[in-house]
Amino acid sequence: MKPASSFLLAILLLTLGSFTAFAGKTKNSAHQYISNFENVLGTSMELKISAANEAQATAAETAAKNEIARLGSILSAYDPKSEFSSWLKTSGKPVHVSPELFEVLGLFDDWRAKTNGALNASAEVVTRLWKTSAAKNRVPTQAEIDAAVAEVKQQHWALDATAQTATHLSNAPLMLNSFAKSYIIKHAAAAAMAAGGVKAMVVNIGGDLVVTGNLVEPVQISNPKDNAENSEPIDRLLVGNKAVATSGNYRRGELIAGHWYSHIVDPRTGLPSDDIISATVVAPNATDAGALATAFNVLTPAESVSLAAGFTGVDYLIITKSGQRIQSKGWAALEAPRTKPQHTKQVFNGASNLAADFELVVNLEVTLQQQSFAKRPYVAVWIEDENHAPVRTISLWHERDKYLDELKSWFLKYRGRYSTDKSFLGSSVSSATRSAGKYTVKWDGKDDNGVAVKPGTYTVKIEAAREHGTYQLMRQVVQINDTPQQFNLTGNVEIASASIEYRKKSE
Repeated sequence: MKPASSFLLAILLLTLGSFTAFAGKTKNSAHQYISNFENVLGTSMELKISAANEAQATAAETAAKNEIARLGSILSAYDPKSEFSSWLKTSGKPVHVSPELFEVLGLFDDWRAKTNGALNASAEVVTRLWKTSAAKNRVPTQAEIDAAVAEVKQQHWALDATAQTATHLSNAPLMLNSFAKSYIIKHAAAAAMAAGGVKAMVVNIGGDLVVTGNLVEPVQISNPKDNAENSEPIDRLLVGNKAVATSGNYRRGELIAGHWYSHIVDPRTGLPSDDIISATVVAPNATDAGALATAFNVLTPAESVSLAAGFTGVDYLIITKSGQRIQSKGWAALEAPRTKPQHTKQVFNGASNLAADFELVVNLEVTLQQQSFAKRPYVAVWIEDENHAPVRTISLWHERDKYLDELKSWFLKYRGRYSTDKSFLGSSVSSATRSAGKYTVKWDGKDDNGVAVKPGTYTVKIEAAREHGTYQLMRQVVQINDTPQQFNLTGNVEIASASIEYRKKSE
């Protein structure tokens, strides 16, 4: 590998830019484009498009965004003007609904039956109970849990396929979660492919994704016990013309009296599900992938294996709280070939225990824009030594290379070393859904060449720039030694908040 390419591999731990070539292998000469957005269906979105030119890629991107917006206006329970929200306001009378809403309600009926009630749109009853109790820093009483379960067990709607009507029957709060996001992703990918001239497509919304067309895409599966954006994944896959969905309890939930409770609940018991911390499913159908990944977090492993056996072409990886891996027979065939570990260089004298025992964690929250499908800003997070020399680029989010100099402070230090060689760019990532705009990255105490740094004074820099917009630069001095430290940085126009923690490595 050329030195420039090695450097690119080191810095592009997070490639969240727009219209940049990507890593998937296609069998044609089409150009590849990437665009990234924030606050789409409450999370982040990445589009990867293989097309003959930028005009075709832009048309495909527009088609995907329009389809997501259209389906969101039908299925969202968060939008008070959506068709679903309007239907929830009716009671006891047949209402003619759109084909999409009718289909999704029917799918919820099917999945409730397939999972013996583990998937249920009225799980929101239990979710709200635990949120309300968490606000009071207590767990729900058994009486409250029993009442919630009784409410879940009601019949919430009746469907008439001939008239295509849905009759709302209960007063329970309902949410079309579990697999609705995957359903929307599937349709968005189809709309983009139909735009014309598109050879391949990856639509990734919050860690659930669809790969379609003439493409084999590398996909990293996030580690539920170390879920920073640049942490080592628990697995790497090669995926073509399939959907990938991951569900887990490690990014969202409730903290009550020092104990973490998953946001994934079992509507049959009224309790959070915590025996499974992550489940990833690869399937030909995106809706199946999303539904199974969620169900596997609620069901026992034996129940999950039995359920998956009823589907063709479905593979899975389930991680239990104890760290056990439970995977399908076909999972290994999806895994990317393993590379030999690189030789670890000798560390500097006096730093032998430092890199092994400590890590620096940077938490960022990107300021969310008011308009729909707002692009992410360019962001660079890097380390400088006490002489202001660059030490390590932890994360780089950027758009086309010709605009990279808008990250002017980072670019000033790294322009002589940066390469536009596209032999490597970030894989797609499947993970539990993060909240919109919130990211975590880590520094392991090593420089760009993999050598552990000496103890001393270092500066963390967080730079953000938006094309034709604002420019922001945040700095924090950190002493790299054997003393934990924590800092909260003042937010700005592009980075709403940031925190830095230098700590003993977590288990």
